[in-house]
Amino acid sequence: MVKQYADVIIDISHDKVDRPFQYRIPPELAGEVYPGVRVHVPFGKGNLDKAGYVVDISGHTDYPEEKIKSITAVDGKGITAQGSQIQVAYWLKRQYGSTMIAALKTVLPVKQKLKQLEHRKVTRCMEGEALLEALRQCEKKHQTAKARVLQALMTDEVLPYELIRQKLNVAPATLAALEKQGCLKIEAEAYYRNPVKCAPGEEKRVIPSRTQQEIIENVIGDYRAGKPGTYLVHGVTGSGKTEVYLGIIEQMIRMGKQAIMLIPEIALTYQTLLRFYRRFGDRVSVINSSLSQGEKYDQIRRAKARELDVIIGPRSALFTPFPDLGVIIVDEEHESSYKSESMPKYHARETAVQIASMHRASVVLGSATPSTEAYYRAKKGEYKLFEMTGRHGASRLPRVYTIDLREELKQGNRSVFSRKLRELIGRRLQAGEQSMLFLNRRGYAGFVSCRACGHVMKCPHCDVSLSEHRGNMLLCHYCGYEEQRAASCPVCGSKYLLGFKAGTEQIEEALYKEFPGVRVLRMDADTTKSKESYEKILSAFADKRADILVGTQMIVKGHDFPDVTLVGVLAADLSLNQNDYRAGERTFQLLTQAAGRAGRGDKPGEVVIQTYQPEHYSIVHAAMQDYQGFYEEEITYRELMQYPPAAHMLAVLITSRQQEQGEALSREMAAVIDARMRADGESAGEDTAETKAETEKAWQRLQVIGPAEASISKINDQYRHVFYIKHPDYQVLVRIKDILEHFCKEKELKNQTVQYDFDPMNTY
Repeated sequence: MVKQYADVIIDISHDKVDRPFQYRIPPELAGEVYPGVRVHVPFGKGNLDKAGYVVDISGHTDYPEEKIKSITAVDGKGITAQGSQIQVAYWLKRQYGSTMIAALKTVLPVKQKLKQLEHRKVTRCMEGEALLEALRQCEKKHQTAKARVLQALMTDEVLPYELIRQKLNVAPATLAALEKQGCLKIEAEAYYRNPVKCAPGEEKRVIPSRTQQEIIENVIGDYRAGKPGTYLVHGVTGSGKTEVYLGIIEQMIRMGKQAIMLIPEIALTYQTLLRFYRRFGDRVSVINSSLSQGEKYDQIRRAKARELDVIIGPRSALFTPFPDLGVIIVDEEHESSYKSESMPKYHARETAVQIASMHRASVVLGSATPSTEAYYRAKKGEYKLFEMTGRHGASRLPRVYTIDLREELKQGNRSVFSRKLRELIGRRLQAGEQSMLFLNRRGYAGFVSCRACGHVMKCPHCDVSLSEHRGNMLLCHYCGYEEQRAASCPVCGSKYLLGFKAGTEQIEEALYKEFPGVRVLRMDADTTKSKESYEKILSAFADKRADILVGTQMIVKGHDFPDVTLVGVLAADLSLNQNDYRAGERTFQLLTQAAGRAGRGDKPGEVVIQTYQPEHYSIVHAAMQDYQGFYEEEITYRELMQYPPAAHMLAVLITSRQQEQGEALSREMAAVIDARMRADGESAGEDTAETKAETEKAWQRLQVIGPAEASISKINDQYRHVFYIKHPDYQVLVRIKDILEHFCKEKELKNQTVQYDFDPMNTY
């Protein structure tokens, strides 16, 4: 029988997840040991019986056979919440490519155990004459501190411990002595750090429309029947998707189940939390990167203890260890922020489906502009599709104007605002209504070049241009390098060193010049650095303390302001110029989502899209709010070029300190795939004709593109090379990833790293 070995983490405290120990799996336990299961093992020199979790299984050991100990028993209590998380980590490692440690650190949201907070109180244990006698004895013995405490307890039966310590200036030893004498008792009551700052309020209950009710009943009906599934809710902006989510979660809670509500941006937390808090009270909480370690730790404890029903947050909230998970909802499922940018490069959508299957839970995906992947799967029947084609209540879709900036320039308008947009902003200011201006850039983000010789100021550590910011500073957005802007060109000495600027700060300044007295709020990466900056900006705008909100992508995602009747999209086609097969889809989604912010209340809305490419299909369909038309054109292009979702794609990124080493390794890895293709083709000659044909067909459909330098060939002094592999079968790419991982392990790479990205959201 083939020997098997298990990597076991002892008593998995989060700060020790980087040290697994290898044990032999005895034959009698072979079928019971798998990732996530709790086992007992002999540990240390004394072979003490310790509990641990299996995190990986392999057919070989890195240690001498005689030094390997055996697992003694498998815990019969089944998979715990922690064991379930380990199973997810193992799946991430296998499915997306990474080390098990990186996967564990992704899944375990808190890295170390933190001290529990406590409220302490002091309660008197004596009454009447007994208390007076104790006080007299203290005064007689000149025990003034004890006397102060007893005097205070004569008035109040219970006092906060810290109040006595600080206001009465009493030492802990004094209180302990009084407790020993039976005069009082000291009690501790644990409490949680609570990141929720919502004031309680009464929810305005909305009667669900017929369409909304049908979706809720379908999802809950399938769940009650023991057939939980994955559902895609395609609803136009303002159609009431959130009300559907609330209805589904409410039914789940009635069945004793818990819910995870994923949102793409921290900026959306405040508004979403407010609605959920008013519906479900303090059994709702949040998890996101703005929380302190203590706050995160306490929310995890509350979830495990079933003291929460709903957790809200971005991608990382997916790993909340709910023991009774009933539903995972992924709002705005098309957003690229659901894809991790660090190893393992998982996608929250696919990971949600996997976690739900482990818990026998449902998954609800929602978007006004579904990703082509989700809609493709819904069309194929893998997801159940629901369409919501009209806005809920009295609001209607806004009227959209597409402005050709080429014509504006011909007619002498060099302003950042088209004449139509300037006119409509003026009308809103007169009417006391609000506007939102969206720009897909941050700061002054532009490049600086010499008009005489064409030299562009570049980062010395990265293959990118430096961006101009306030204070004449040039900044690299990749490594953080900055330098003072030079007075003259370092190449030719010309003084004509000028910046090309198109950022939110510039738009803000232009508004003040164009409309004196206008109140403007700006929301971008630079204004949202502090912990509560999102809430402050959004609350101020909701309270009508500003006329115009200027911002980047974060302002167009999911916000609901009834008084916003105008949305202006500036330089709409900036995202079309990316060297990326998703550029058209991203542009359509951004424009449609931006347009959806207008006219969400009783007042009609208008949208102005300013572009240099008004004829591009993504802009044409976005202006018409026509998702079906866009999807048909986009999926035809994807099928023709064999891009996801028509096929799957694996990006292999090699980074190295020396350019030649990276180039050589990328060629070797591509050659490994080619050699494996030939080897499998030759070995297939011994198989049956049917098997041989299947093997040949599998490899024939494989495409290897590259290797080549990445589009940004150097970041932070690391050279980057990339190649891509395409195949219709995702698992074929997983097997290729395994082959490449094995090759790199045997090669023992130094000063080089390899990252795997399945169906990448951005090309490299």
